[in-house]
Amino acid sequence: MIRRHVLVSGHVQGVGYRYLARKHADRLGLAGWVRNLPDGRVEAEIEGEPAAVETMLRRLEAGPPGSRVTGLEVAERPLAEPGEDPDERGGRFRILR
Repeated sequence: MIRRHVLVSGHVQGVGYRYLARKHADRLGLAGWVRNLPDGRVEAEIEGEPAAVETMLRRLEAGPPGSRVTGLEVAERPLAEPGEDPDERGGRFRILR
């Protein structure tokens, strides 16, 4: 298992980006979250099997129709500790507001 923190730049708000991210994460069995930032970027934390996380990163870079991703910053993070955030365990991926 691996965990990644992601910042996505470009035209990524108001185009269904977070909802598509959750759809992909659910299909890939990933845990974590995604949210809009006040500066126009989208932020996400993704945890799961390495191949699934890499697939998710490629999908985040592509974005949904109508988006234009100009940058993807990815940083390694330690795995969530049991009990740290129960929604990030067991393949649940949330949209934060």
